[in-house]
Amino acid sequence: MYKRLWAWFVLLTLLAGACGRYFHTPLQPASHQAEGMTINDDGSITYALDRLSIELKPMTDEELNRLAPGPDLSDNPYTFGEWTAPGDEWTPPRFTVFRLKVNNYQFPKVKIDPLNAHVTAANTRQYAALSYAELYQYFRSYWLGRTGQGRKTFQARTDALKRTLYSGALVFSGSEEQGYLVFPVLHDDVRAIQVHLENIVLRFDYADAPVEAIDLSFSFQRDTLQGHDPSAAARIN
Repeated sequence: MYKRLWAWFVLLTLLAGACGRYFHTPLQPASHQAEGMTINDDGSITYALDRLSIELKPMTDEELNRLAPGPDLSDNPYTFGEWTAPGDEWTPPRFTVFRLKVNNYQFPKVKIDPLNAHVTAANTRQYAALSYAELYQYFRSYWLGRTGQGRKTFQARTDALKRTLYSGALVFSGSEEQGYLVFPVLHDDVRAIQVHLENIVLRFDYADAPVEAIDLSFSFQRDTLQGHDPSAAARIN
């Protein structure tokens, strides 16, 4: 009798300790997308307009770590690498990152301003895209002492941002452009989102002023698990 009660007490204590923590499966395309959208096997979504394609893919920390410029994951500006908080055995996300690819074989030139991107959640939360300047200041706060290893890490991170953020440059006919869009970490209560790319300019007049533009919305979703190992959450998906 007492052994059984003790076993229940231990189980309830463990569950109570786990209940306050949330883990999430990776973002995946929602089953219903806007017209012209195609869901791809790698979890990306492609919008096609004749020979123009615009692809958006949510990136996991594992994928971002594999694409890191060197063996030292602390130089990766998009994740916390292998860092864990004292007492924890898991690494939290640093940002919400999407890879944007544009292939233009249709128009003389196309322009997507990454700062015109934003995320809206089904529960009304909103997230604006982070600019290079904002990310620069964010990482500058980690540059302790302004010398030594801190200086090297700061430079490695900001150099990686310059190389890999979506630049917003003109995509001329017959060319391609790709890079990352970065948003703050989604709140625990967010399960369904739309990523909006607004004012995508398709045509310009003789003075390079926009005369035709479109807005696109890509829908993604995830599951929220309470009190689970984050690696198990990834495996569920």
